[in-house]
Amino acid sequence: MFCLFLAATPPPVQPYVVIPFIVLLGLIACGPIFLEHFWHRYYRVIAIVLGLLVLSYYVLILHDTHLPAETLADYASFAILLSALYIAAGGIYINVNARATPITNVLLLITGAILANIIGTTGASLLLIRPYIRLNINHIKTYHIIFFIFIVSNAGGLLTPLGDPPLFIGFLKGVPFFWTLQHLLLPWLIVVIGLSALFYFLESRNQVRTYQPTAEVKEKIDAQTEFFFTGKRNLVWLAIIIGAIFLDPNVIPGLPHISFHEFKFSYIREVIQLTAAFFCYRLASKTALNGNHFTFGPILEVVFLFFGIFFTMMPALQYAAHLAASPSFAKLLTPDTVYWSAGMLSGFLDNAPTYANFLSLSMAKYGLSYSSVDHVHKFAYGLEQAPETYHLLEAIAVGSVLFGAFSYIGNGPNFMVKAIAEEAGIKMPSFFKYITAFSIPFLLPVLFLVWLLVIY
Repeated sequence: MFCLFLAATPPPVQPYVVIPFIVLLGLIACGPIFLEHFWHRYYRVIAIVLGLLVLSYYVLILHDTHLPAETLADYASFAILLSALYIAAGGIYINVNARATPITNVLLLITGAILANIIGTTGASLLLIRPYIRLNINHIKTYHIIFFIFIVSNAGGLLTPLGDPPLFIGFLKGVPFFWTLQHLLLPWLIVVIGLSALFYFLESRNQVRTYQPTAEVKEKIDAQTEFFFTGKRNLVWLAIIIGAIFLDPNVIPGLPHISFHEFKFSYIREVIQLTAAFFCYRLASKTALNGNHFTFGPILEVVFLFFGIFFTMMPALQYAAHLAASPSFAKLLTPDTVYWSAGMLSGFLDNAPTYANFLSLSMAKYGLSYSSVDHVHKFAYGLEQAPETYHLLEAIAVGSVLFGAFSYIGNGPNFMVKAIAEEAGIKMPSFFKYITAFSIPFLLPVLFLVWLLVIY
């Protein structure tokens, strides 16, 4: 599903090839602030041109078609899955007519964190972000959306392979399905409870500063608490879209696929998801679409920007893998270093190939093959001569998933939630402000606590 960039491949490209990736990140960070009109008008063109520039370099200068082909397949899978989930969720209207107390919001976030393990962080995010915004519309602040990204779009999906792409890769490679629930429950509880507590503190302080209705008004609101749900048919399409994820030719022999070198692309999965998305939209409840103010604007923004990110990121990922595979780094492959290294790379690059690289390198340290399902299974439960390997896998999995919330581009749902919130009129922080005003002061202490109590 996602390609693996190993240092055993040809040496990294020239350093200047990373410039388009840096330029794109810089524009994503600063464009909406300093070049607002220009950026919103031309970001599609900029992302496509920069992506094609790096793609052309690989194909025409390096004569490397393998890596671009895998990246294109990864991007197609990513964009189609995200688009299908967006359309399916857009046809499901959920509205909670209740008073948005701090406890109500915390319960909704925890519900989203649990749901993320069943329908994925992307599915849970797209299903709940609109009702969450509606519930808090009278007093919504930026931190409401940021903590939603922290908890529902990232940390929540730590318990099953369905939750987040890195864990799904591990499952495809041989990590047992329930391994995550057995070994990652404690860090899940720490991060979900820790972030929920921080959110509760901010929400309680915010509501004290805003208008407080009288006891009589509160009683009337509580008496009228209602839950409205329409678009139930889309739940079937949603299940089909998520179920199709398992149609991988590397796992299920005999599936129709396109072979390129050693790579297999299961187009049947994408065809099913696109078909389900088409019928989702054509047969969707008009009440649900109108209630959600559904448009294709947010998904188009994500699709165009991530086209540029996927292709300009290729040389950056190659450099990261090259450095990680150096003999000096291999000696440092401990749970501590892996947690922080894989984590920081996941926060600013793609967390899926980061997980794959660190798992492969860590297994190689013990003479195991990443391509062997039996070897991955043994690594997950600890070797007889090295029982600590399961702890190393814990560090890789936790770091890759949790740090995906550190920036907008760390995980696919982050940018999607941001786009939906902005379409609803909520002012979201810039790329750097997201990190400095929220990730560092709120998320990083919780990640440090996870390291101290689980990894260290």
